[in-house]
Amino acid sequence: MKLGDDRIRHLSHLIVDRLYNDDLVDFPHDDHEPALRAIKRILRTYCEIDERAQDAARRKITSQSKMVVQGSREWDILYDKYLEEELNRHLPK
Repeated sequence: MKLGDDRIRHLSHLIVDRLYNDDLVDFPHDDHEPALRAIKRILRTYCEIDERAQDAARRKITSQSKMVVQGSREWDILYDKYLEEELNRHLPK
């Protein structure tokens, strides 16, 4: 998943605002900056992991001896399976 800096900044502000407005976290002196930086870092890291997992899933499918046509039902099933395996391998549980 590719997200630009503007999208990441926007999402991080939405997340921080929601956490604060729902009283799920309290920020000292209404200082949201450390939380914004942490959320931006987490979103960037997740996007990088997701992109690597998608690439790995595609490589696994194309490296099979049987040719699987991209866009077919079989491709979609294998892609979902391999993507989930890759994400489980790289994301914390």
